[in-house]
Amino acid sequence: MRLATTRRRPWTAGAARFSPVAFALAATIALGAPPFAVAQKPADNGEEDIGQRADPNFRTKVEAPAYASEHPQVLIDEAHHNYHTASGRYKVFADLISSDGYHVEPSTEAFTKERLDKCAVLVIANATGSPDPSKPAFTEAECQAVREWVEGGGALLLITDHQPFGAAAASLARQFGVDMSKGVTEDPQNVGKRGLLFSRAAGQLGPHPIMEGRNPAERINRVLTFTGQSLKGPADSVALLKFSDTAVDHIGRQVVPAAGRAQGVALTKGKGRVVVLGEAAQLSAQVVGDPPIPMGMNVPGADNRQMALNIMHWLSGLTD
Repeated sequence: MRLATTRRRPWTAGAARFSPVAFALAATIALGAPPFAVAQKPADNGEEDIGQRADPNFRTKVEAPAYASEHPQVLIDEAHHNYHTASGRYKVFADLISSDGYHVEPSTEAFTKERLDKCAVLVIANATGSPDPSKPAFTEAECQAVREWVEGGGALLLITDHQPFGAAAASLARQFGVDMSKGVTEDPQNVGKRGLLFSRAAGQLGPHPIMEGRNPAERINRVLTFTGQSLKGPADSVALLKFSDTAVDHIGRQVVPAAGRAQGVALTKGKGRVVVLGEAAQLSAQVVGDPPIPMGMNVPGADNRQMALNIMHWLSGLTD
């Protein structure tokens, strides 16, 4: 597929319902990567599929930034063949949190204590590590460095999608007691017009400051995700996005029950905080096709945009 390249810029401080299976295949191909292989360069480096593109009308400006004087530093990982980067598929996320007062930088270095000590929040989105995403994306030394940094007070947002991305990030997730299904999750009772719907009304949002926000205007009621995998956090974690009892994981040719699992978990580790998400497009804002179909934070009637801000507020210590 032909690709159009956009220039990287430095960051400075300052509808009909789909059937679950059909939607899983369509959304997976359109929004992240083909379900069982990476179809283009693992790191997008600002490159954008002609049919899959950032929504030019998405509002990234935050009218009342959370950080007006201080600017917590956020590193967005680009050192591990990431499918989502600050200048590519996660540019709108980077722009949004920059407008909220965070100082955002792409990071092209391996994870070390010295590098991590320079930031408040580390964001990793769909790392593959190599052209073979079935292998771990991170070395044992990197996993240990991230765990120790979090234990000392760092904050991690780890986002890893449907197969094959889960396998690449599973070793890092295990450092925090999070199990990844490493498959593709289907939830027949949980399908909205654009994706999988997690709602407060259905009891699918966990009790957590991320879901409550700092005031009623920031309260999360509806979150859409677009395929992805399931997660299981440790006993002291909070399931942010809960699957229904009929959810299943498609892992290779196996169909495994996913009841009791989630697509987002939050936990503390030592002095630090961790959020793990099992789907990546929910924090993007893309349009697909002509006429354009919104997928991500730009879908009307969903609270994904506020969810992104609330996640960062909790990770940076703004909410308890």
